[in-house]
Amino acid sequence: MDSRSRDDERLAGEEIAVVGAGFGGLSAAAYLADAGADVTLFERNEHPGGYAGRIERDGFRIDTGPSWYLMPEVFDRFFDYFGRSTDEFYELTELDPLYEVVWKDGDRATMPADRAGQKALFESYEAGAGDRLDAYLDDAAEAYELGMDRFVYPSRSRLRDMVDLDVLRSGRALPKLRTMDDYVGDYFDHEKLRQIAEYKLVFLGGSPYNTPAIYTLMSHVDMNLGVYHPIGGIASVVDGMAALATDLGVEIRTETPVTAIEPSIAAVGPKFEVAFGASGGEAGTGAAASTGRFDRVVANAAPPHVERDLLPDEFARREAYWESRTYAPSAFLMYFGVEGDVDLDHHALVLPTDWRPHFETIFDDPAWPDDPAYYVHVPSKTDPEAAPEGHEAVFVLVPLAPGLDDDAETRERFRELVLDDLAEHADVDFRDRIAFEETACVSDFRERFNAPRGTALALSHTLGQTGPLRPAHRAPGVDGLYYVGAYTNPGIGMPMCLLSGEHVADAVVEDATGGVLPSVVPTSTLR
Repeated sequence: MDSRSRDDERLAGEEIAVVGAGFGGLSAAAYLADAGADVTLFERNEHPGGYAGRIERDGFRIDTGPSWYLMPEVFDRFFDYFGRSTDEFYELTELDPLYEVVWKDGDRATMPADRAGQKALFESYEAGAGDRLDAYLDDAAEAYELGMDRFVYPSRSRLRDMVDLDVLRSGRALPKLRTMDDYVGDYFDHEKLRQIAEYKLVFLGGSPYNTPAIYTLMSHVDMNLGVYHPIGGIASVVDGMAALATDLGVEIRTETPVTAIEPSIAAVGPKFEVAFGASGGEAGTGAAASTGRFDRVVANAAPPHVERDLLPDEFARREAYWESRTYAPSAFLMYFGVEGDVDLDHHALVLPTDWRPHFETIFDDPAWPDDPAYYVHVPSKTDPEAAPEGHEAVFVLVPLAPGLDDDAETRERFRELVLDDLAEHADVDFRDRIAFEETACVSDFRERFNAPRGTALALSHTLGQTGPLRPAHRAPGVDGLYYVGAYTNPGIGMPMCLLSGEHVADAVVEDATGGVLPSVVPTSTLR
């Protein structure tokens, strides 16, 4: 059935292909279909979701990519636009505590969901830090409102979009253009408190030493807005978005890799011929079995892959540009089904007291870290769908430099290092209770997602790659081709990719009709 939220037919007659069913592709497909376009969404893998994949095996269900559900209002806003609600598609549980931190000097702390508990925790490490936390989180809330209202919800993907009164009124954000670590140091001296304030930058593919302090907003995101878990995992959110898109009329074709995008030089008629593999075939292999003609193409695939591998040679290839970019980390990932209990919270961070050397191995001198900082996710602590009774599902993520060589011997050696580290510092050793195990690393991201250098995210949020300095939604030199997702504005993360889909749909509607999408739920909180 068609559940369009309004009689919007401005794109009626437009045939649009969306390449890649990650969060950005699913979002763009839904907005475009709601505006009246006939949308075909091609996904090379078995399920929609892109990086947000899943393992379903022996009664376990584990997310293979993102696992933190943050900024719930962005998801609510997305479904509200179409006259639907999140609770029609999945159930949310709010976490308390938000997460656990295990330091390798033997110290442990849990982050409460309430402000009083958070202040008490900070005060226990540094006299006066509890009151300064109030000031810091007020500042983070202002950064969030400023960033979302004036830079993120509006589509400012071009430099000319920054010449706007709202932006000019935002000059007080200029002090936040210095590094996050420098800025946080104005509030807290204790290294552990600074780590708590800064760890969220890994979600943005950055470090405290190369990311601008405007991203203090991430502290507001978790400590003020809360951390949630969708029952069934992030995969249930993907399934909800796919169901919504299907209701809106989108045709989703999984296991159908796009192998070429051929722009037409004809003055009239469809602008693109898209070649794609046979449905049910192995993703990314073989010659295309079919072609389709489309008026426009929205690519949720990595732009360097689109330009290098899908477009004909005569179209712009920005090899030097892409080589000069700062890519977000890759990762070494381990997924376990474990018999018995694992004594960690739903989200746990295992950190050395000095984590700078690990960041240096990611951004300055690429190497496998000797003393890694890493994240452990045990969704079965909250979610009965994650593991059979009497078992736990466990996901371990270690950020790595993109481009590292990850041959089988190196991966096995690093696996042992991390599991030894987990046993020594978190007193968690389940190696004799593993029911199943899978891993992923740099080469898997490169091969499965055509990710440059095997990044697990996209482009890092350095100052030179923030806002309109990220790649544009409109592909340069190819009229009618658009980019959506983590490589473009507003950036990395599920909520940002949802908004990217809205922004690219706005660009399509503007190019096709001179208009914009109908108004969404008002979001402005600053006057």
